[in-house]
Amino acid sequence: MSVQFDRIALIGIGLIGSSLAYDIRRLGLAREIVVATRSPDTLKRAEELGLGDRYTTSSQDAVKDADLVIVSVPVGASESVAKEISASLKPGAIVTDVGSTKASVIAQMLPHMPDNVHFIPGHPLAGTEKSGPDAGFPGLFEGRWCIFTPVAGTDEEALKRLRSFWEALGSKVDEMDAEHHDKVLAIVSHLPHIIAYNIVGTADDLETVTESEVIKYSASGFRDFTRLAASDPTMWRDVCLHNRDAILEMLARFSEDLAYLQRAIRWGEGDKIFELFTRTRAIRRSIVQAGQDVDAPDFGRHALDKK
Repeated sequence: MSVQFDRIALIGIGLIGSSLAYDIRRLGLAREIVVATRSPDTLKRAEELGLGDRYTTSSQDAVKDADLVIVSVPVGASESVAKEISASLKPGAIVTDVGSTKASVIAQMLPHMPDNVHFIPGHPLAGTEKSGPDAGFPGLFEGRWCIFTPVAGTDEEALKRLRSFWEALGSKVDEMDAEHHDKVLAIVSHLPHIIAYNIVGTADDLETVTESEVIKYSASGFRDFTRLAASDPTMWRDVCLHNRDAILEMLARFSEDLAYLQRAIRWGEGDKIFELFTRTRAIRRSIVQAGQDVDAPDFGRHALDKK
């Protein structure tokens, strides 16, 4: 793989940032990787892991002479990062992000981007419930989608370069309007996480079920919800606050559909219940066929049990 950028600055070194660092190094996509994070302890750990070539707690210093700047922070911190780096950005640099909400990120960052840089919002649809620099690993983006939400007047050559970068990481790239992205992600990502947090919280609040029973007897359904509910609280708090309208719209729709199912159960309408479960089962099969999950028994956990 050939070098695509002389210097890449990674602002934030959690799961996404550290995974990017591993793959940029592994694939030789940059001559130099600069890692920036506000926490000295996190920065020290990133250095111990060898994630970069240079390390700093100053985002402003990190972006100097960088050809590509990737902002990997909770979406609520996007504006503060944009303000900090704006005066130090190299003319012609590409600035992108990995945030799960796009309209809010654009509103926060675009006003602070100089006219001589290329701001291209992005969102790799990849991750796990773990966070921090130790959570990253090579190949996280292989076979996953990365969505761009270009703003008006985006330079086509810069867009092409960023697309080539993500494709080199193994990602499939798509483009869409920021508001449409936020609606799509509200149903496929944000709502499932919110429901998972709420279900696990409900179980924790039940007076008739002890915490030890919840843990001891957790069947596969509850166990899988706990994986989502173990995601970074700061990141998901910011997602809820910065994609509020789309999430509330999807929550309202979900509540209506849940009430329909509740009535069917109450009145013993087995045909309605069966029809819903049959329809949703087909969605799972489609996801596997699209290569977005594996059709292994117990989601592949049997392989882990043998180790």
